[in-house]
Amino acid sequence: MAKTDHSRVAALFDAAREGDRAALDELVSLLTPLLWQVARDQGLDADQAADVVQTTWLRLLGSFAEIRSPVALTGWLITVTKREAWRAGEKRQVERPLPELPERLSEAVPAPEEGVLRDDQRARLWRAVDNLPERCRSLLRIVAFVHRPDYAEVGARLGMPRGSIGPTRGRCLARLREQLLANGEGDWL
Repeated sequence: MAKTDHSRVAALFDAAREGDRAALDELVSLLTPLLWQVARDQGLDADQAADVVQTTWLRLLGSFAEIRSPVALTGWLITVTKREAWRAGEKRQVERPLPELPERLSEAVPAPEEGVLRDDQRARLWRAVDNLPERCRSLLRIVAFVHRPDYAEVGARLGMPRGSIGPTRGRCLARLREQLLANGEGDWL
């Protein structure tokens, strides 16, 4: 958004805060596509994104008096949209439907050889991780066991700049894959 757009948003917000309904409608029309994209970028489907965007606008209406810098309104709306999208995503994970029960109990119990193969594959995976450099081992363990790790905290803990965590993770995973495929034991595809 260009600098003049921020000024326009600020002017519309000030007018809306003073009760100008047309200014609020224009503000909603101007920024809803951006908020919609932010919500969709967080992995929400269309219905969830619509709910999140609506919740964001409702939060704005309840926060008119608290917003001191109308020029920063777009950033505030984006932050609220992301937080609401994360909440919606977490709620979606909690509300997953239970799997259907099988017709016969024998269908639900995996064959013993499947458990042995899974355990063997898991053991080979972690042996391969143990053969990686310390930085990769630490980073991959965090990625494997921490739900949505905070990159700032990960960077501080591992002594890495926040922006290098993603590329480093990619290189570490590529190394791990090379080791697993070079080993030739079992199927890793």
